[in-house]
Order: sequence, then C-alpha cells, then structure tokens
Amino acid sequence: MPLEAAARLVSELTSRGYNAEREAVTRLTATDDPHAALERVLEDVPDDALVVRAEHVETALATDAGGVTRSDDPATGTPTESPPSVSSGTNSTRERNSSDRSPVETEGSVPAERSADPAMRSIEIAGDMTGESTGTGEYSDFVSVFRDRLDRLGAKLRSRVNHRPATAIQSMPGGSEAAMVGLVNDIRSTASGHWLIELEDATGTFPWLVMKDREYVDLVDELLHDEVLAMEGTLADDSGIAFVDSMYFPDVPRTYEPSTADRHVQAALISDVHVGSQEFMEDAWNAFADWLHTDQAQHVEYMLLAGDMVEGVGVYPDQDEELDIVDIYEQYEAFSEHLKKVPGDIEIVMIPGNHDAVRLAEPQPGFDEELREIMAAHDPQIVSNPSTVTLEGVSVLMYHGVSLDEVIAELPEEKASYDDPHKAMYHLLKKRHVAPQFGGHTRLAPEEKDYLVMEEVPDIFHTGHVHKLGFGKYHNVLAINSGCWQAQTDFQKSVNIDPDAGFAPIVDLDTLDVTVQKFS
Repeated sequence: MPLEAAARLVSELTSRGYNAEREAVTRLTATDDPHAALERVLEDVPDDALVVRAEHVETALATDAGGVTRSDDPATGTPTESPPSVSSGTNSTRERNSSDRSPVETEGSVPAERSADPAMRSIEIAGDMTGESTGTGEYSDFVSVFRDRLDRLGAKLRSRVNHRPATAIQSMPGGSEAAMVGLVNDIRSTASGHWLIELEDATGTFPWLVMKDREYVDLVDELLHDEVLAMEGTLADDSGIAFVDSMYFPDVPRTYEPSTADRHVQAALISDVHVGSQEFMEDAWNAFADWLHTDQAQHVEYMLLAGDMVEGVGVYPDQDEELDIVDIYEQYEAFSEHLKKVPGDIEIVMIPGNHDAVRLAEPQPGFDEELREIMAAHDPQIVSNPSTVTLEGVSVLMYHGVSLDEVIAELPEEKASYDDPHKAMYHLLKKRHVAPQFGGHTRLAPEEKDYLVMEEVPDIFHTGHVHKLGFGKYHNVLAINSGCWQAQTDFQKSVNIDPDAGFAPIVDLDTLDVTVQKFS
C-alpha cells in the first residue's frame, strides 16, 4: 500500500478524533480495501476508546464482515511505508475538526517514520542506583559517602599539587611550601576583609587564608561547603595557617573533546511535565506530540525526560488548591495517556524529580514497580536521579536539578541566576558534583558511595527543576536546562518564578547543536 494511502487513513482517524497505534495502521493498510476495513473497525471499537489499537483491528477483521478480506501476509508493508502512531491532539473527546489542529500540523502532511533502522540505535546506562541503596542513616554511612567523594574527586587533583594530609602540614616548619586536597569545611571572612577557608581530609582540618588582594579571591564567591578543592601556598611562621597562592577545582579539562554520533540523529531533552496540575499545558504537549509525527521530526529518535512527570501531592504549601488531579496514581495514569501520544518508535529514558513519588533525598532511585507498570507506554527505561545515559556514543548526564536552587542562592547573581540556569550548571561541572553542599536545601542520602560525583566528564549535562530554558557550552560540554510544560502557578508567583513553558530543546547528536521548538 503506498504511503499516501496510509496517510489518508491517518487523516481519517484524526478527523474522527482517534489516536492510532502504528501496528493498527500497518494492519489496515495490509488489507485489500483499507477504508472499508477502517469502517468495520470503527463500528466495533469501544465507545470509550481514544486509541485504535492492533487488537481492535484484529478483532474486527476476524469476522470478515462487510466484504472485507485479509491479505495473505499480515506483515505486508515495509517499515518505511508504515506511519508511526498518530495523535489526534486531544485526550478528552473524539470530536475534532480541522480548526482544532495544532499549528505545527500541515494539511496533507505525512507522519514520518523514524529516519533509520532501530538496530542502529544504542542506549547504555551508567550510575543507576535503583535497587542498590544501602544507606541506613547511621553515622558510618555519612563517613563513607564523604570519604568516597574525597577519594574520587581528590584523585583528580592530587596530580596537580604536592599534596600533604592535614596532620602532616601541621608538623611542617613555618615558611614551607604546602598543598592540600580536602573538603570545604568552613568559609568565613576576617575582620580585615580576607577569607579563611578550612579544608578537611581524613586526618583532620587545616585553615587556608585567601588575601583580599590576591587574584584567587574572586573564586571564594563560587565556593560551596563540602565540595572538594586543592589549595597550595606558604605556611605562616608558626605553621598554624597557610597563605593561599593558588586554588584548583576538579573541573572539566579545557582540552575536553566530546563524543558525537556517527550519523544524523536527534534527541528531545525535556523535563517538568507536571501532569495533574491545573496549569499543565495540555495543548502545548499535544502540539509537541503532533510535531513528533511530522517529517520535520523524523530524526528525533530519543527522548530524555529529566524528572517531575507529575505535579505530585503535598510538595509545597496549599498545593491541593492548584491540583486538577488529587490522587497521585491517577496523575501517573494521566501522564501515561499523554506519553502514548508520542510516536511509539521513539526511545524514552526517564528519571524522577522532587515532585515525583519517590524519596526526596538524592540520589533518587527509579520508580517502584507499580508506577513503572502505569507508565509502561513505549517501554521506557526508568533510571535513578542522577544517571548517565549514552546514546550512540554520546554521554548525557541526567540530573533533575534541585541543587540549582542552592547554587543560585549561594553564588553572586552575576555568576548564577534563574534567568541563565545553564550558567549555574557550569559551576556543578567545575566542581564535578551535581549537589556538593550537604545539609542545605538539597536533601542528600548517605550511601556507601557518592552517586552524585561526576566521575567521567559527560558530553551533555541535562537538568530541569527550575522551569527555565537555557543552554550553552562549558569547556565543550553542552549544558541544557529544558524548561517545563506548566504555566505559572500561584506558588510560583509568590516566589517570583516566571517559567519558560512549552519548549522542547532538540539536540543533534552528531554535532551537539541545539534547536528549540516552541509549542506554547
């Protein structure tokens, strides 16, 4: 059956307000009279059905009613002749006319098959701690996680300085050159305007003084408690303090060269859908899903969702007054229905966020089995927050982004702000840790190892949470905060958050170029 005939079937289905699985359309086009077969299927499809599925077609055709005959080969038709599943752009009614179409659709357009054989695709997951949590909250767990952080990030710094443990520095003679790698234990200013930084390692603590007239004083504004640093300088005459001459972060090497895919393939990076909120932008989501069915999106073969699939319950004060769906499981069921509008041949990877029904403390394990079953559309890979997803050789560090609130609050506005969320992400890359500060706004769970360390440099760093769109490159690492799909809530107004909603950043994995599609 020619592609034009398949497209006419798709157009007929959407005009009647139905979605359709790709397999259903394929089966219809395999019959001798596809349009007669379609009429037979629509006679039998349940009244409450919004999606025409393959089993509906099989059931209707099994009766051989209305003169409809089957093809001898039910697999007739090649993948390039079979359109993907098609969204009607609505999940509330089967009544739809041409005036209801999203602006991204064009009359007579043919939904595009993904551009390559699925066998060319590859997804690898690293850092997924789902099912691996061992923390009990005991003191020893906290010791373990910070030791692991210091060991792993310290290893990236010890080759750059002549490191000595804190206790060894204390016994060195005054005037000696000294260097230390440690966790930032304290940051405070002196009466004369200098800065005192206390570093801690496994042996103890030692104070380092950053003079107000030295070049490194500007870096003090960027420091967060508990991050790993290296400092070198000169001991005072009594060896009780060291004067800082240089300061080093684990950082991304300036010579870093990211990996790219061997073919032209794209990934949609989105987050913060917030289904269940009264402000969930259903029309924008439907327009996005419709666009994914067009030729313009034929190279989009991956979708990465960085958390907050639903609005959740009890996340902030008086949230119940802003909910459209008050039951958390019903929120996920509604999200799943919206996810079904995405073409079925797009590979999906999801991590949780702070609004999702998982523990708040990071790292957050992936969803439990009950929620995974609810969100089974497209058989998505559901992993922990954070996790590293490698798509055809391109590594993407996915982190929901709660710590961005802390970075933006702690650092000067010119170095980190909500208007430029990607610049706040640069600081996390520089520290090689997604949430370095313990005990603040970001809740951290102690584990045997620190799952929040950036052991390897990612090619792409993808976050959400702050509901702002921003992207740029830091030492050749592409940092993207992907905005949201929720209009401004009363709570957001109260904290002066003006969201960037209804945007979908699309990344070319072969070049790491970014284009942004707007659907609001």
